[in-house]
Amino acid sequence: MTRPPARRGVDRPVGVVTRGTTNPNRLRRVDSWIADRCAAALATADDPLVVDVGFGATPVTTVELRSRLVAVRADVRVVGLEIDPVRVAAAQVAAAPPALTFRRGGFELGGLRPIVVRAFNVLRQYDESAVTAAWTTMTDALAPGGFLVDGTCDERGRLASWVLLDSSGPISLTLAARLANLDRPATLAERLPKALIHHNVADQPVHAFITALDDAWQAAAAYTSFGARQRWINAVGRLRTDWPIVDHPRRWRRGEITVAWSAVASGSAVDAGPGSPRPITPSRPVGRQSGPTARS
Repeated sequence: MTRPPARRGVDRPVGVVTRGTTNPNRLRRVDSWIADRCAAALATADDPLVVDVGFGATPVTTVELRSRLVAVRADVRVVGLEIDPVRVAAAQVAAAPPALTFRRGGFELGGLRPIVVRAFNVLRQYDESAVTAAWTTMTDALAPGGFLVDGTCDERGRLASWVLLDSSGPISLTLAARLANLDRPATLAERLPKALIHHNVADQPVHAFITALDDAWQAAAAYTSFGARQRWINAVGRLRTDWPIVDHPRRWRRGEITVAWSAVASGSAVDAGPGSPRPITPSRPVGRQSGPTARS
């Protein structure tokens, strides 16, 4: 039975106003991934509605999101949500209803029932204790078969990571980088999603995964003469024996690697999803933690 439209928080958005800085093309990596991974859901949806949570001080990345998803489905609709009404009003100049609109809203998704939600560089500015509630609020509002993509990236979009979730919980973790500028995969640890960044410590699964990727990168040094892309492809391929890598070489060529959430989340305070290992008590983070950098 189809669930009724969500109404909770429509008049009072769930969340707080956060930093709104952004740059054009900052989210190009995750947009490309969404267009690939969520293509079937978009293509078969009764309503091809996509929501961008926390578009920030300017709507540029929301506009770009729709331009990239049109290739998947020509009639896709994208709604950008912001809690700050001043930002919403300013974004209206870029609106092109019904294909692209902007409205006030937060984690409750403005009462909408989208098939895909992108929430990037938003939860990074919250305490980790807020992640589970935010995820649940957003996934509860998804259309049947819908997906949430929650992640973070650096200011230019060269380093990024994101979690894919559906109504049952988290599914996978993706790390992505501009390979031409990548010194070593361990650098990506600075851009882990909020649910994991404080768990990149010894004896935690996400730390073990990043360490294994870094070691594989070093082992693939002989491929450097063929270019960073070939070195990355070889490094990711080395991990398939011991880690549940769930994407394919055509995505690796883009500087991506996607691993099953259950393999990295047992050290996280957030729910690891159905059938996943029981979360371990969080440990104290070590090393440098980057400060809040966000699009909204």
